[in-house]
Amino acid sequence: MAPVGPRSGDAIFANVERVNAELFSLTYGAMVRQLLTDLEEVEEVNKQLDQMGYNIGIRLIDEFLAKSNVSSCADFKESADVIAKVGFKMFLGVTATVANWDADGTSCSLILEDNPLVDFVELPDTCQGLYYCNVLSGVIRGALEMVSMKTEVTWVRDMLRGDDAYELRVKLLKQVPEEYPYKDDE
Repeated sequence: MAPVGPRSGDAIFANVERVNAELFSLTYGAMVRQLLTDLEEVEEVNKQLDQMGYNIGIRLIDEFLAKSNVSSCADFKESADVIAKVGFKMFLGVTATVANWDADGTSCSLILEDNPLVDFVELPDTCQGLYYCNVLSGVIRGALEMVSMKTEVTWVRDMLRGDDAYELRVKLLKQVPEEYPYKDDE
């Protein structure tokens, strides 16, 4: 019997239990608004959103691996492609484009044409430094860390700031060797 191949993002998205998109984006917006009220400083809100995303990512990777049937990726390039084509589709219903690779193959951009988190959102002038979707950078960073890739994820372009797309820059800092908690018996 042939091994089961990875499922496409569309196939997984069709079979995943979903929440109403409007409810999801409005709830996320209410959470961001509450953070702005509680923390007052936009930079602190950015840090908090990233940390929340990181905490989500380290747990979300388990569900992703269980439902997608994706085997371990050979390298960072393959990981970026899986995130863009399967991960974003599975959890947000959109796909991303992987572009702008550096010469070493350790840094790329994930470009989203559509982002369901920003439905109904307009940033006021007082929030111009806010990375509204910073939770996504944390999710990617946390998920990749759980599969032994230490990364830095930053926003390059944001349509809420007048850009033409949403672009995340993902940079591989180091490949962490897998550690096993127990030593083999000798």
